[in-house]
Amino acid sequence: MQSRSRYWRILLALGWKAWTRNDFVYGILLPLIVVLIIVGLSQLRQIFGFGSLGIVTGIVMEIEEIVVVGGIPLLFGLIWNRWAGGVSGFLLGSLYALSVADKFGRLPTTHFTGTGTLLLGYVVSAMLIGYMAGVLNKRSDNFSRMLIVGVLSTTIGGVLLFGVLQLSPVNVVTGLDGFLLTVLSRTACGAIVPVIAKVFTLYGVTMGQKNQQ
Repeated sequence: MQSRSRYWRILLALGWKAWTRNDFVYGILLPLIVVLIIVGLSQLRQIFGFGSLGIVTGIVMEIEEIVVVGGIPLLFGLIWNRWAGGVSGFLLGSLYALSVADKFGRLPTTHFTGTGTLLLGYVVSAMLIGYMAGVLNKRSDNFSRMLIVGVLSTTIGGVLLFGVLQLSPVNVVTGLDGFLLTVLSRTACGAIVPVIAKVFTLYGVTMGQKNQQ
């Protein structure tokens, strides 16, 4: 009993508190489910073949792109600051560009040369979205302001990306359809992410003081 009491005293001294059922649900169960879903979606192409289920594959790839190079930098910019948004955009945009290069560069029918401009577009677009959101929102928890900032930042980022893609010799995102897919998908992301950011602020998930930039 003494050893057990000593054990709990050590935990309390380290700042540990009693775990609740919600801690296990939101801290372990839900993250595991999300990770398994992500892994499962990433295996669709291996299961059905790259050329099969073209619509499903396209939707999955588009969601991955929007979340990584749009949603997350925007979220950091809204609830934190411009530097967090810009840096997260740079890091995630770079990782996504590397993923694209690896994914399509290994296809035997793909001539993936001279693609630096194309890959750069993902980086600068993500940086712009996160940085602009931080500058314009200034950690405001007003939903209307976050919504306007989110839509404006992602739309401008989408237009920039589409323009940069046109400079690449291997770009296949062209025409009105390509423009709408690139821009409107990010605009929709800019309308959804503020809802998540507002939930974060309601639960006190903010970074630092609101008057800091």
